[in-house]
Formats: sequence, C-alpha cells, structure tokens
Amino acid sequence: MHPNRRTIANLLTLICLIAVLGYTTACTKRSIAQNAVNLQAQVKVPFHFVAYGDTRFHDPKDTDAANPAIRVALVKAIAAANPAFICFTGDIVYNGYDKDDWKVWDSETAIWREKNIPVYPALGNHDLHGSEKTALGNYFQRFPELNGSRYYSVRAANTLLLVLDSSLDETSGPQGQWVKTALDNIPSDVDFVFLMFHHPPYTSSSDAKMFGGGHSARSSEQKLAEMLEQRQAKTRARFVVFSGHVHNYERHEHGGVTYFVTGGGGAHAYPIQRAPDDSFQSKEINYHYLMVDVEHGRLVITMHRLDLTSGAPVWTQPDSIALSTAPAAKGTAQGK
Repeated sequence: MHPNRRTIANLLTLICLIAVLGYTTACTKRSIAQNAVNLQAQVKVPFHFVAYGDTRFHDPKDTDAANPAIRVALVKAIAAANPAFICFTGDIVYNGYDKDDWKVWDSETAIWREKNIPVYPALGNHDLHGSEKTALGNYFQRFPELNGSRYYSVRAANTLLLVLDSSLDETSGPQGQWVKTALDNIPSDVDFVFLMFHHPPYTSSSDAKMFGGGHSARSSEQKLAEMLEQRQAKTRARFVVFSGHVHNYERHEHGGVTYFVTGGGGAHAYPIQRAPDDSFQSKEINYHYLMVDVEHGRLVITMHRLDLTSGAPVWTQPDSIALSTAPAAKGTAQGK
C-alpha cells in the first residue's frame, strides 16, 4: 500500500476507535444514570429527620428475631416527632423473601403513611434473604418511587443524601462510578452530604462475639471510608455516614468524616467492647433512633435511647454532636 494511503487508513481506523470508545463511555454513563434515581424531598431549612435501622419487622409472636415491643415503641415515637423523612439503614424486615414479614411492616408503620412521612431505605442483608428476585420484589413494592434503583440520591434543601447498597461493591462497578461522580459534583449550595448504607466502615464490634453478638468492619466499606476521607479534605460540605448491621449505637470520626452506627431499631441489641476511637463509651445495650436537626451550615445529631426494662418507656439522650461545614479548615465538631 502507498505510504500516504496507509497513513490515511490508519487515521481512519483511529477515528473509528475513538468514536466507538466515546459511544461506549456515553452508553456506560447513561446506564449508570438510568440505574440511579434522583429524588427531591420537599423541605426547607430548618428541618429535622430521623435515621435508624435494624428493626427486623416480623411476626411479633416470634421474639427470637427481634424485640417487638421496642420496635413498636420506636415507630410511635418517631411518628410523634414529625420528621421531614426517615432514613432507614437496612434490615427492615427479618426475611426479605417473606411476604408476611412485609405485611408486619405495612401494619406497624401505617402511622407513618397516615402522617405522610417519607421513608428512604437502604438494603440490608436480611432484606435480601431468600430469592433475591422475590426479596427485591417485596422491597420495591413498598418503595415504588425508587423505580427499581438499589442505590439513589435524595436532595433535601441544603443537604444531599446518597443511599448505597452494601451488598454491591461501593467503590467499583456502576455503583462505585455513580457515587464517585456524585461526590465530584456536589452542588455549591449543599452544606452536608449524608451517606447511608447497611455495613459500617468503622465499628467497635467484631465477629469474636465476646458479648454474644457482633460484626467486624469489612474491607469494602473501609475502602469507601478511605475514599470519603480523601475527598473530605478538599470539600466544603461535611460528610456524615449512617450505617447499621451492629445492633447498638456508635460514633466515630476519621479524617473529618463522622460515622454513626445506628442499628438499635428492634433487632436484639447487644453490648460491645468499645474501641478507643469510639466517642460513645457505653457498656449498655442501646435501642434508639437518631434525630438530625439541620440548619444553614450547621446540624445537631442526637441519639434518643429507649429503655423498656421497667415496663414503661424511659427516654434519654445520652449522646449529641454538633457539626458544621468545612471541617478541614477548622475544628467544628463539638461533642457533648
């Protein structure tokens, strides 16, 4: 072939390859976007919302799976608090495949729907028990606004909520690409980014089960935490993480990111051996929910603990923290 013709042919081949790669990249981005729903919460600052999880809705006669009295009392207290919405850190039901468990959810949380309180859930391992197709069918039937999305975002006034599915890798694949894109494109008027998923990146708990139960942190969530902390150093908006899985309450701070374990929604709580970096050094079991009060540039997160051992509900607030934006620029966390 003539050298000029060969050059032209090579150039045409290169152009075709670039076009194919560009089309593939565009299709991938479209696929990622199509898999993730972006919701809008109709709220104005100031507002407050609730975060908690590990309720295990199930036959209340079967007390091996959860503490039904605690579960019901928490639901009623949350309804009475009139939050703008409820963030659920997973393990909503005991068995995701069991339609009867979901019927218990329907009946015990009816008051939330009567009061038009939106619920934004994350998938937990119990929610995926059994046939995944059946479990997800039950789940999405209750949350049709998710349109089949296992991970999604919610914009609420000056905050952004990113909900992940920790049964999938959080830093690779379509979900990983989606969360990285979201974190790289935080709107300038967002003061706080909340990330919610089931398995905690940091926990005092462990699989050693020294006190009868527990779970260790997994490498996939630890990798996500590393990514968050690297970004937090360069981000004005403050990152706050809500997880569950461990049936207790914990608070950790690393790299300017505050991590909450809020798994005290009704699944049998257990004491845990507190790590030195756990800001809540309690030796008790802690059934609870978190109240998040949001203002411009500031929020306060308070743990509301429920004790039913005497038969009558006893409410306390043993932990609270105030957070503000730009943690990398100045020390803004004030625990009490």
